[in-house]
Amino acid sequence: MDVSLKRPVEIGTWKPAPFALRGETVFAIGDVHGCAAELAAMLDAIANLAAETAGRRRLVYLGDMINRGPDSIGVLRQWAGSEADHGVDHVDRLMGNHEIMMMLAALGGPHADRAESMWLSKRMGGQTLLDQMRERLDEPAARADLGLLQRALGNEIVHRLYGMRGHVRLGNTLFVHGGLDPHADPDEFLARPWTIFTEARWAWINHGFLDWRRGFGGTLVVHGHTPPDKHRAISGMEDPHLFEGDRLGLDGGSARTGIVTAAEIREGRYRILKAGSPFATPQSSDDA
Repeated sequence: MDVSLKRPVEIGTWKPAPFALRGETVFAIGDVHGCAAELAAMLDAIANLAAETAGRRRLVYLGDMINRGPDSIGVLRQWAGSEADHGVDHVDRLMGNHEIMMMLAALGGPHADRAESMWLSKRMGGQTLLDQMRERLDEPAARADLGLLQRALGNEIVHRLYGMRGHVRLGNTLFVHGGLDPHADPDEFLARPWTIFTEARWAWINHGFLDWRRGFGGTLVVHGHTPPDKHRAISGMEDPHLFEGDRLGLDGGSARTGIVTAAEIREGRYRILKAGSPFATPQSSDDA
């Protein structure tokens, strides 16, 4: 995909919410899923907003950069850029369940076969990325292993993939891909390594998180993972990008809806950013 084809970006109005971020401005980007042109437009908008912002500016990628969409390699090239490339002071790259599947499949080990089967399934869309890597190298039969990632993506991107974090805490706010289990000890829950696959539930949870209404002990949760139609079905919220129940969801559905969603979050307020044009007929979300 030609990322130079400009996509529109909608900047929402400010809404109040009790974020306390130690004075930082945070731009958090939800699931991108291979939508490189939409991400390019979003990053341009964020760079412009950041240039007008006093104080420390942070960008947080909430995970699920890959699979499904037309150009996951183009997404990863942008994602791997430096702070200067992004126009901010710090970049955090969090791991989503789609990165977990790919990395476990590529690295081998006890979960590799199941991870690869899930990653390459139609519902997860990893076959699209695998085909993109094979085409880039003109290796139509290449195995989905670490060697393929290194040859197709380059060492810088692979280094960034190894450096992904499970979560980031800033002030009273937790940034994480999937969410929190309110019935689990949060420190133990978030400490689970991604190498235990689906047991690292911070990257996979939606039921039990989105339908919980009693808060998370003073922690506000900014997350991705669950696209709008599935979010509505679980949470009952008409607008899944509202701060409610101490949660703010930023998965716009991307490859299934045409929209990449982000938020600009400051002390006591936030606003939603949407890049792309909505598809006339969005695909339903069978799985996140």
